[in-house]
Amino acid sequence: MPDFATLEHENLNSAVYGALCDALMQGRFQPGDRLKIRDLAEQFGTSVTPIRDAILRLANDEAITFRSPRDIRIPGLSETRYREIRAIRVRLEGLAAETAAQVATSKDIEALERILRENELAIEAGDRLKGTQLNQAFHFMLPQIAGLPVLNGILRRLWLQMGPHISDVYIEGGRAMIDHHYPVVEALKRHDSAAASMAIVDDILLGGKPILARIERATERQALPA
Repeated sequence: MPDFATLEHENLNSAVYGALCDALMQGRFQPGDRLKIRDLAEQFGTSVTPIRDAILRLANDEAITFRSPRDIRIPGLSETRYREIRAIRVRLEGLAAETAAQVATSKDIEALERILRENELAIEAGDRLKGTQLNQAFHFMLPQIAGLPVLNGILRRLWLQMGPHISDVYIEGGRAMIDHHYPVVEALKRHDSAAASMAIVDDILLGGKPILARIERATERQALPA
């Protein structure tokens, strides 16, 4: 006889973990934010146990800093770590865009263009959360179109760390956060793999300049004498 109680418990834990992962990748948290287990349990309508389990998994993913049950925070990024993650994203998201360009259908193009239209409205409205969410959706459409689920899983772990930092500068970044998405779509329309890869790399490097600038300013402040 299957143990349905155990299965239900595992599903609940996975659902909570997945929801927190999505929140991190979509920028619903920002660097320095404090996570409170009991508050999250109330929001999810669960006991503290699945929340605590999810928090521990996220700490293992290096997406949060768990100093104690009362001190759980969204960490900052050092410049060295940011540059490493950026270098990995350049290679992996470049591969996703390159492969997507080979197989993209008109339906795929329409989905990307719809994301761009909605993102334009979010930027115009100064809606940081919506804009960050749509930015993440655009990037993750590429491995989905490409049919690369393993790559998608690897990128999710990187975006757990990047999501809060993209959100932190999204409004400040302005057009830089979206302008480089248009050449990606145009390259996919032409099935131009090299151009698609180059365009997403430009987005990561040029669109990411406000993130790097924010990290550099934080590093400079930390270096100042007390």
